[in-house]
Amino acid sequence: MANAPDSNTKEDQVAEAKVAKPSAAKKPAAKKAAAKKPTPKKAAAKKPAASKAAAKTDAKTEVRPGKSESAKPAASEKAVIVVNVPRMKQVYRDDVVTVLIREFGYSNPMQVPSIEKIIINIGLGEALDSNSAVGAATGDLQKITGQKPTENRARMSIANFKLREGSVVGTSVTLRAQRMWQFFDRLVNITLPRTRDFRGISRTAFDGRGNYSLGLRDQSTFPEIDYNEIDRIRGLQVTIVTTAHTDEEGRRLLELLGMPFMHVDEPVVTY
Repeated sequence: MANAPDSNTKEDQVAEAKVAKPSAAKKPAAKKAAAKKPTPKKAAAKKPAASKAAAKTDAKTEVRPGKSESAKPAASEKAVIVVNVPRMKQVYRDDVVTVLIREFGYSNPMQVPSIEKIIINIGLGEALDSNSAVGAATGDLQKITGQKPTENRARMSIANFKLREGSVVGTSVTLRAQRMWQFFDRLVNITLPRTRDFRGISRTAFDGRGNYSLGLRDQSTFPEIDYNEIDRIRGLQVTIVTTAHTDEEGRRLLELLGMPFMHVDEPVVTY
């Protein structure tokens, strides 16, 4: 009887040990669960990426309206194109055309004559004896016109003039469009008045089809040429080609554009 309590206590201790063992076995599972907790962090880490993607889409949606607005400008905003028209060409459009239509009775404005081109030519007979003449004449002509000249060569050989086929005998420039009008403006208003004892140019130097030819003895009358830099004085010829059909129309056209012709009663002087 005395040992009965001891046996009871032993049984109680064994029962408590059995109950405690499952709890101890369950502890690693709790640790595993604790180890698995970082998985929510990965999901949390993915959230900023999703937010960045959403921000990009928002940015795209914000930029698109701006592009569409810039691609479709307002009707009131129109592109303005500024074109520099030479002064002499503007005078021709505003004044000369109306006067010629009134005087000659053109039925169509396209019939009004105009300047088609201007040809400036320098003859180089000296080039047969001097090698530097071609370069000097080409440089002077380029300064005057602002365009690179072309060399004119002989088409056949002439023994009496010591001329061989292919030799350079001159240089020339053909001006059209804006450069033509600018050169004509300088010729009429600056170059011709600078000639010594100038009294006007001939009224009869037409070819019968409205084209006018003018000869100048000195290239230094052009303001682009420095007298101290030229090697020698060279003459040049200026041919003004117009769309006029008669000399009377061509003469009236150049006269309205400011060409200083002599009066009918004055003698003709060649420059």
